[in-house]
Amino acid sequence: MTHPNVSRRAALMAGLGAGAALPGIARGQPSAFPNQPVRLLLPQGPGSGGDTVARILVDTVSREFGQPLVLESRPVANGLVAINALKQARADGHNLLLSGVSQLSFSPHLYPNLPYDPVRDFTYVAPVTDTPFVLIASRRSGVATVPDFVSQARARPGEVTYASAGIGNSTHLAAEMIAGRAGLRLSHVPYSGSGQALTSVVAGQTDAMVSVLGIALPHIAAGAVVPLAVVAERRVPQLPGVPTQREAGLDAPVMPGWFAVLGPAGMPAAAVEILNAAFRRALEDASVRRRLEENTLEPLPGTAADIRARMEADSAVWGEFIRRRGLRVE
Repeated sequence: MTHPNVSRRAALMAGLGAGAALPGIARGQPSAFPNQPVRLLLPQGPGSGGDTVARILVDTVSREFGQPLVLESRPVANGLVAINALKQARADGHNLLLSGVSQLSFSPHLYPNLPYDPVRDFTYVAPVTDTPFVLIASRRSGVATVPDFVSQARARPGEVTYASAGIGNSTHLAAEMIAGRAGLRLSHVPYSGSGQALTSVVAGQTDAMVSVLGIALPHIAAGAVVPLAVVAERRVPQLPGVPTQREAGLDAPVMPGWFAVLGPAGMPAAAVEILNAAFRRALEDASVRRRLEENTLEPLPGTAADIRARMEADSAVWGEFIRRRGLRVE
Protein backbone atom coordinates (compact mmCIF):
# COMPACT_ATOMS: atom_id res chain seq x y z
CA MET A 1 0.00 0.00 0.00
CA THR A 2 1.30 3.46 -0.87
CA HIS A 3 1.87 5.70 2.13
CA PRO A 4 -0.65 8.61 2.02
CA ASN A 5 2.10 11.17 2.56
CA VAL A 6 4.00 9.84 -0.45
CA SER A 7 0.82 10.04 -2.54
CA ARG A 8 0.18 13.64 -1.48
CA ARG A 9 3.76 14.64 -2.22
CA ALA A 10 3.68 12.95 -5.62
CA ALA A 11 0.43 14.65 -6.55
CA LEU A 12 1.70 18.04 -5.47
CA MET A 13 4.96 17.63 -7.35
CA ALA A 14 3.05 16.66 -10.48
CA GLY A 15 0.79 19.66 -10.15
CA LEU A 16 3.66 22.10 -9.75
CA GLY A 17 5.12 21.14 -13.12
CA ALA A 18 8.63 20.58 -14.34
CA GLY A 19 9.53 24.25 -14.18
CA ALA A 20 9.29 24.22 -10.38
CA ALA A 21 11.03 20.88 -9.88
CA LEU A 22 13.47 20.41 -7.05
CA PRO A 23 17.19 20.18 -7.84
CA GLY A 24 18.09 16.72 -9.03
CA ILE A 25 14.65 15.66 -10.27
CA ALA A 26 15.49 16.49 -13.89
CA ARG A 27 18.68 14.42 -13.55
CA GLY A 28 16.70 11.28 -12.79
CA GLN A 29 17.16 11.35 -9.04
CA PRO A 30 14.27 10.36 -6.71
CA SER A 31 11.53 13.00 -6.73
CA ALA A 32 10.25 12.38 -3.19
CA PHE A 33 10.72 15.38 -0.92
CA PRO A 34 11.76 15.60 1.81
CA ASN A 35 14.08 12.64 1.33
CA GLN A 36 16.03 13.01 4.60
CA PRO A 37 15.39 14.40 8.12
CA VAL A 38 14.39 18.05 8.20
CA ARG A 39 16.18 20.26 10.73
CA LEU A 40 14.19 22.95 12.53
CA LEU A 41 16.43 25.48 14.28
CA LEU A 42 15.00 27.15 17.39
CA PRO A 43 16.40 30.58 18.36
CA GLN A 44 14.67 30.38 21.76
CA GLY A 45 15.46 28.10 24.68
CA PRO A 46 13.51 25.30 26.42
CA GLY A 47 10.21 26.44 27.88
CA SER A 48 9.97 29.45 25.56
CA GLY A 49 7.01 30.15 23.30
CA GLY A 50 8.87 28.97 20.22
CA ASP A 51 10.03 25.79 21.95
CA THR A 52 6.44 25.05 23.02
CA VAL A 53 5.12 25.55 19.48
CA ALA A 54 7.81 23.31 18.00
CA ARG A 55 7.22 20.48 20.46
CA ILE A 56 3.47 20.55 19.87
CA LEU A 57 3.99 20.27 16.09
CA VAL A 58 7.00 17.99 15.80
CA ASP A 59 5.32 14.56 15.76
CA THR A 60 2.45 15.53 13.46
CA VAL A 61 4.70 17.40 11.01
CA SER A 62 7.10 14.44 10.96
CA ARG A 63 4.22 12.16 9.93
CA GLU A 64 3.23 14.63 7.21
CA PHE A 65 6.80 14.77 5.92
CA GLY A 66 7.38 11.03 6.08
CA GLN A 67 10.72 12.09 7.58
CA PRO A 68 11.73 13.14 11.11
CA LEU A 69 11.51 16.83 11.97
CA VAL A 70 14.60 17.28 14.15
CA LEU A 71 14.51 20.18 16.63
CA GLU A 72 17.83 21.94 17.23
CA SER A 73 17.84 24.61 19.92
CA ARG A 74 20.43 27.42 19.66
CA PRO A 75 19.18 30.09 22.09
CA VAL A 76 22.36 32.16 22.12
CA ALA A 77 22.90 35.88 21.37
CA ASN A 78 19.20 36.69 21.04
CA GLY A 79 18.76 34.07 18.33
CA LEU A 80 21.63 35.27 16.14
CA VAL A 81 23.48 31.94 16.32
CA ALA A 82 20.45 30.04 15.04
CA ILE A 83 19.74 32.61 12.34
CA ASN A 84 23.34 32.61 11.09
CA ALA A 85 23.26 28.80 10.99
CA LEU A 86 20.18 29.00 8.77
CA LYS A 87 21.79 31.57 6.47
CA GLN A 88 24.78 29.27 5.93
CA ALA A 89 22.73 26.08 5.45
CA ARG A 90 21.88 24.46 2.12
CA ALA A 91 18.70 25.89 0.62
CA ASP A 92 17.32 22.49 -0.41
CA GLY A 93 14.33 22.55 1.97
CA HIS A 94 15.85 20.34 4.66
CA ASN A 95 17.00 23.27 6.85
CA LEU A 96 14.38 25.46 8.51
CA LEU A 97 14.03 27.88 11.41
CA LEU A 98 11.07 28.75 13.64
CA SER A 99 11.21 32.53 14.03
CA GLY A 100 9.15 34.86 16.13
CA VAL A 101 7.93 38.25 15.04
CA SER A 102 10.68 39.93 17.09
CA GLN A 103 13.56 38.60 14.97
CA LEU A 104 11.93 39.67 11.71
CA SER A 105 9.83 42.80 12.35
CA PHE A 106 11.40 44.40 15.45
CA SER A 107 15.11 43.54 15.66
CA PRO A 108 16.08 45.13 12.30
CA HIS A 109 14.93 48.47 13.74
CA LEU A 110 16.35 47.97 17.24
CA TYR A 111 19.88 46.74 16.51
CA PRO A 112 22.21 49.09 14.59
CA ASN A 113 24.41 46.32 13.16
CA LEU A 114 22.14 43.32 12.73
CA PRO A 115 23.93 40.68 10.60
CA TYR A 116 20.89 39.67 8.56
CA ASP A 117 18.18 41.20 6.41
CA PRO A 118 14.67 39.78 6.97
CA VAL A 119 13.72 40.31 3.32
CA ARG A 120 16.90 39.33 1.49
CA ASP A 121 18.29 36.48 3.60
CA PHE A 122 15.32 34.13 4.04
CA THR A 123 12.69 32.14 2.20
CA TYR A 124 9.32 32.43 3.92
CA VAL A 125 7.67 29.02 4.25
CA ALA A 126 4.64 29.08 6.55
CA PRO A 127 2.90 31.00 9.33
CA VAL A 128 2.29 28.72 12.31
CA THR A 129 0.77 30.32 15.41
CA ASP A 130 -0.16 33.60 17.03
CA THR A 131 -0.65 34.43 20.70
CA PRO A 132 -2.41 37.29 22.49
CA PHE A 133 -0.94 39.52 25.19
CA VAL A 134 -2.65 40.95 28.27
CA LEU A 135 -2.18 44.17 30.23
CA ILE A 136 -2.09 43.33 33.93
CA ALA A 137 -1.73 45.36 37.12
CA SER A 138 -0.42 44.56 40.58
CA ARG A 139 -2.98 44.07 43.32
CA ARG A 140 -1.03 46.59 45.39
CA SER A 141 -1.43 49.27 42.72
CA GLY A 142 -5.14 49.68 43.48
CA VAL A 143 -5.87 49.60 39.74
CA ALA A 144 -8.89 47.58 38.60
CA THR A 145 -9.62 48.91 35.11
CA VAL A 146 -7.87 50.65 32.23
CA PRO A 147 -9.47 54.02 33.14
CA ASP A 148 -8.08 53.55 36.67
CA PHE A 149 -4.63 52.88 35.23
CA VAL A 150 -4.74 55.88 32.89
CA SER A 151 -6.05 58.16 35.64
CA GLN A 152 -3.36 57.09 38.09
CA ALA A 153 -0.59 57.46 35.50
CA ARG A 154 -1.73 60.96 34.54
CA ALA A 155 -1.99 62.02 38.19
CA ARG A 156 1.54 60.77 38.92
CA PRO A 157 3.55 61.22 35.69
CA GLY A 158 6.76 59.20 35.72
CA GLU A 159 5.92 57.43 38.98
CA VAL A 160 3.76 54.54 37.77
CA THR A 161 6.08 51.67 36.80
CA TYR A 162 5.81 48.86 34.31
CA ALA A 163 7.95 45.75 34.06
CA SER A 164 9.19 44.08 30.87
CA ALA A 165 11.28 41.10 29.84
CA GLY A 166 14.00 43.45 28.61
CA ILE A 167 14.67 46.45 26.38
CA GLY A 168 13.34 45.81 22.89
CA ASN A 169 11.32 42.79 24.01
CA SER A 170 7.69 42.53 22.86
CA THR A 171 6.54 43.19 26.42
CA HIS A 172 8.52 46.45 26.38
CA LEU A 173 7.36 47.62 22.95
CA ALA A 174 3.70 46.85 23.65
CA ALA A 175 3.70 48.87 26.87
CA GLU A 176 5.56 51.75 25.20
CA MET A 177 3.04 51.79 22.37
CA ILE A 178 0.09 51.88 24.80
CA ALA A 179 1.73 54.62 26.88
CA GLY A 180 2.53 56.68 23.79
CA ARG A 181 -0.98 56.45 22.34
CA ALA A 182 -2.58 57.25 25.72
CA GLY A 183 -0.22 60.15 26.41
CA LEU A 184 1.20 58.55 29.55
CA ARG A 185 4.66 58.93 31.04
CA LEU A 186 5.54 55.64 32.74
CA SER A 187 8.79 54.38 34.28
CA HIS A 188 10.21 51.27 32.62
CA VAL A 189 11.75 48.55 34.80
CA PRO A 190 13.40 45.96 32.50
CA TYR A 191 14.17 42.44 33.71
CA SER A 192 16.12 39.60 32.12
CA GLY A 193 13.04 37.56 31.29
CA SER A 194 9.26 37.37 31.46
CA GLY A 195 9.28 35.26 34.61
CA GLN A 196 11.21 37.83 36.63
CA ALA A 197 9.13 40.69 35.27
CA LEU A 198 5.87 38.98 36.12
CA THR A 199 7.13 38.10 39.60
CA SER A 200 7.79 41.79 40.21
CA VAL A 201 4.17 42.65 39.35
CA VAL A 202 2.83 39.85 41.56
CA ALA A 203 4.98 41.11 44.44
CA GLY A 204 3.92 44.72 43.90
CA GLN A 205 7.45 45.85 43.11
CA THR A 206 6.16 47.21 39.79
CA ASP A 207 2.67 48.43 39.00
CA ALA A 208 1.86 46.85 35.64
CA MET A 209 3.06 44.82 32.67
CA VAL A 210 2.05 43.67 29.21
CA SER A 211 2.56 39.90 29.32
CA VAL A 212 2.06 36.99 26.97
CA LEU A 213 -1.36 35.66 27.96
CA GLY A 214 -0.20 32.10 28.58
CA ILE A 215 2.44 33.21 31.07
CA ALA A 216 0.12 35.52 33.00
CA LEU A 217 -2.98 33.32 33.00
CA PRO A 218 -2.14 31.16 36.06
CA HIS A 219 -1.47 34.30 38.10
CA ILE A 220 -4.71 35.85 36.88
CA ALA A 221 -6.62 32.70 37.81
CA ALA A 222 -5.03 32.73 41.27
CA GLY A 223 -6.02 36.36 41.78
CA ALA A 224 -2.40 37.46 42.12
CA VAL A 225 -2.67 40.13 39.39
CA VAL A 226 -5.52 42.10 37.83
CA PRO A 227 -6.23 41.69 34.09
CA LEU A 228 -7.04 45.12 32.64
CA ALA A 229 -7.28 44.46 28.90
CA VAL A 230 -6.44 41.81 26.35
CA VAL A 231 -3.89 43.10 23.84
CA ALA A 232 -5.57 41.41 20.88
CA GLU A 233 -8.07 42.11 18.13
CA ARG A 234 -10.82 40.17 19.90
CA ARG A 235 -11.59 38.85 23.37
CA VAL A 236 -10.12 35.50 24.34
CA PRO A 237 -12.11 32.50 25.64
CA GLN A 238 -9.85 32.19 28.68
CA LEU A 239 -10.88 35.69 29.87
CA PRO A 240 -14.30 36.35 28.34
CA GLY A 241 -15.06 39.22 30.71
CA VAL A 242 -11.85 41.13 30.01
CA PRO A 243 -12.15 43.76 27.24
CA THR A 244 -9.71 44.18 24.39
CA GLN A 245 -7.44 47.20 24.65
CA ARG A 246 -9.55 49.09 22.12
CA GLU A 247 -12.78 48.24 23.96
CA ALA A 248 -11.11 49.59 27.10
CA GLY A 249 -10.27 52.88 25.38
CA LEU A 250 -6.65 52.27 24.36
CA ASP A 251 -6.44 52.99 20.64
CA ALA A 252 -3.09 51.40 19.85
CA PRO A 253 -1.84 48.77 17.38
CA VAL A 254 -2.09 45.26 18.77
CA MET A 255 1.22 43.60 19.64
CA PRO A 256 1.69 40.65 17.26
CA GLY A 257 2.85 37.35 18.74
CA TRP A 258 3.25 35.11 15.71
CA PHE A 259 5.74 32.38 14.88
CA ALA A 260 6.66 31.37 11.34
CA VAL A 261 8.84 28.82 9.55
CA LEU A 262 11.67 30.13 7.38
CA GLY A 263 14.33 28.63 5.19
CA PRO A 264 17.55 30.01 3.69
CA ALA A 265 17.26 32.35 0.74
CA GLY A 266 16.89 30.63 -2.62
CA MET A 267 14.78 27.61 -1.67
CA PRO A 268 12.99 25.93 -4.62
CA ALA A 269 9.34 26.93 -4.93
CA ALA A 270 8.28 23.27 -5.00
CA ALA A 271 9.93 22.62 -1.64
CA VAL A 272 8.21 25.65 -0.14
CA GLU A 273 4.81 24.42 -1.36
CA ILE A 274 5.32 20.93 0.06
CA LEU A 275 6.57 22.20 3.40
CA ASN A 276 3.79 24.78 3.66
CA ALA A 277 1.15 22.15 2.94
CA ALA A 278 2.58 19.86 5.64
CA PHE A 279 2.49 22.57 8.30
CA ARG A 280 -1.04 23.60 7.29
CA ARG A 281 -2.28 20.02 7.57
CA ALA A 282 -0.60 19.68 10.95
CA LEU A 283 -2.43 22.76 12.19
CA GLU A 284 -5.73 21.10 11.19
CA ASP A 285 -5.00 18.06 13.40
CA ALA A 286 -7.43 17.91 16.33
CA SER A 287 -4.81 16.93 18.91
CA VAL A 288 -2.48 19.72 17.75
CA ARG A 289 -5.27 22.30 17.97
CA ARG A 290 -6.21 21.08 21.45
CA ARG A 291 -2.63 21.37 22.71
CA LEU A 292 -2.22 24.81 21.14
CA GLU A 293 -5.41 25.99 22.85
CA GLU A 294 -4.18 24.62 26.18
CA ASN A 295 -1.11 26.83 25.75
CA THR A 296 -3.18 29.88 24.65
CA LEU A 297 -1.74 29.61 21.14
CA GLU A 298 -3.87 30.22 18.06
CA PRO A 299 -3.30 28.26 14.82
CA LEU A 300 -2.27 30.60 12.02
CA PRO A 301 -2.47 28.60 8.78
CA GLY A 302 -1.63 30.44 5.59
CA THR A 303 0.64 30.70 2.59
CA ALA A 304 4.26 31.73 2.41
CA ALA A 305 3.12 35.00 0.86
CA ASP A 306 0.75 35.56 3.80
CA ILE A 307 3.49 35.45 6.41
CA ARG A 308 5.88 37.56 4.37
CA ALA A 309 3.17 40.21 3.99
CA ARG A 310 2.44 40.05 7.72
CA MET A 311 6.15 40.47 8.52
CA GLU A 312 6.39 43.52 6.26
CA ALA A 313 3.22 45.13 7.65
CA ASP A 314 4.33 44.65 11.26
CA SER A 315 7.81 45.90 10.40
CA ALA A 316 6.35 49.08 8.92
CA VAL A 317 4.14 49.82 11.96
CA TRP A 318 6.60 48.93 14.70
CA GLY A 319 9.69 50.14 12.87
CA GLU A 320 8.23 53.62 12.56
CA PHE A 321 7.28 53.53 16.25
CA ILE A 322 10.76 52.35 17.31
CA ARG A 323 12.45 55.12 15.31
CA ARG A 324 10.09 57.78 16.63
CA ARG A 325 10.70 56.71 20.25
CA GLY A 326 14.45 56.48 19.68
CA LEU A 327 14.63 52.89 20.98
CA ARG A 328 17.92 51.05 20.46
CA VAL A 329 19.56 47.87 21.73
CA GLU A 330 23.36 47.90 21.67
